[in-house]
Amino acid sequence: VCRSNKSPWVCLTCSSVHCGRYVNGHAKKHYEDAQIPMTNHKKTEKQEKVQHTVCMDCSSYSTYCYRCDDFVVNDTKLGLVQKVREHLQNLENSAFTSDRHRKRKLLENSSLNSKLLKVNGSTTALCATGLRNLGNTCFMNAILQSLSNIQQFCCYFKELPAVELRNGKTAGRRTYHTRSQGDNNVSLVEEFRKTLCALWQGSQTAFSPESLFYVVWKIMPNFRGYQQQDAHEFMRYLLDHLHLELQGGFNGVSRSVILQESSNLSASNKCCINGASTVVTAIFGGILQNEVNCLICGTESRKFDPFLDLSLDIPSQFRNKRTKNQESGPVCTLRDCLRSFTDLEELDETELYMCHKCKKKQKSTKKFWIQKLPKVLCLHLKRFHWTAYLRNKVDTYVEFPLRGLDMKCYLLEPENSGPESCLYDLVAVVVHHGSGVGSGHYTAYAAHEGRWFHFNDSTVTLTDEETVGKAKAYILFYVERQAKPGAEKL
Repeated sequence: VCRSNKSPWVCLTCSSVHCGRYVNGHAKKHYEDAQIPMTNHKKTEKQEKVQHTVCMDCSSYSTYCYRCDDFVVNDTKLGLVQKVREHLQNLENSAFTSDRHRKRKLLENSSLNSKLLKVNGSTTALCATGLRNLGNTCFMNAILQSLSNIQQFCCYFKELPAVELRNGKTAGRRTYHTRSQGDNNVSLVEEFRKTLCALWQGSQTAFSPESLFYVVWKIMPNFRGYQQQDAHEFMRYLLDHLHLELQGGFNGVSRSVILQESSNLSASNKCCINGASTVVTAIFGGILQNEVNCLICGTESRKFDPFLDLSLDIPSQFRNKRTKNQESGPVCTLRDCLRSFTDLEELDETELYMCHKCKKKQKSTKKFWIQKLPKVLCLHLKRFHWTAYLRNKVDTYVEFPLRGLDMKCYLLEPENSGPESCLYDLVAVVVHHGSGVGSGHYTAYAAHEGRWFHFNDSTVTLTDEETVGKAKAYILFYVERQAKPGAEKL
């Protein structure tokens, strides 16, 4: 109808193909049009079967029912839905397509082997697994690949037991997420665990995270549909919901066990966000001290704020478009962004501070100190800024270190920190390609067992540190460097 090739959905009653409901909605209109003849007379069982209510996404092979207004997981007794999936798969793997894939694989493998030879002296198989794009889901894939390479965080979820089977009539079946069962049976932790387990298995094929994506739709309404989303916003929602669900004792793990394990990871319960500590706050959680001084009477106000990541402005003097190779003007560094974040700042007229001593809003200064550093320091560079009519992207290259990021000078009490506890090494970078937040494409670079990989949805390629260093980073993940045994004594 609209000649769109985005998200094609096929009606499982008549085999007509329309665009999905989050494109132009012609598949939904097809369902609605099929209901009109049925409204004037009694519906029989035979007529019920020809109402065109069930369709399949040709990209992810997931089945959707318009009457239930939800994705469904069950099949017919004859397994007809699975037969449709196999037929679509065969079409996708046609002679032309497979020939094209074969040529591409040959090119990838030849370049991969040469890179592996260069690094290790011998050819070894690539064990990384890509994530299939379900329709503008690169924002999710980039975050998942980044988190999967943070070993302490990833291992915690992979070691969790699988979701418990249900009792009674449904014993022996998995707990599937459908609207009729309500949101209580949806487990983000379980789907996140399964996705992490599917990565780094040594398989060359891409994994489809559709089950996780549908749970995301259930519990995070902001991310429903197939439009491009902000990767940083998704990461925050994901971590917050994982944190809340772990507090509730989901996934067959009691609340006490989770809290006990998390308390072993966490140095202080003060960095908890919304309740008790979990692995999320134990690894990503830090504490900021916010100092505000009244410029009229000199009263100082201090407040402690827990954080999972720090959002850093790119200083205005660097916002003109520059690339790493251009010599005109100084290059913006990550230290410039951190200094801008922690420097003393005078609040403008719209942010006047309510002074308790003066009993009114007064001019004041603000300064941030880091009271407690996290095990994994997540730094978000604010590349998107609202103007009067649209959201602009700051495309400035920001130079960042791959090793030895020293955070000691931003600490409130640096003398109490260990010799290497303030040093961080880069483990992952999320990059946004394009000009706008609602468009473009996300990829990720991540380090795994001493090698750097580039994750571009289904495609994973080996890369080098020089390429990573040239990336225009959007989100940076730094892991705390482990102090060497005996360093404390020295």
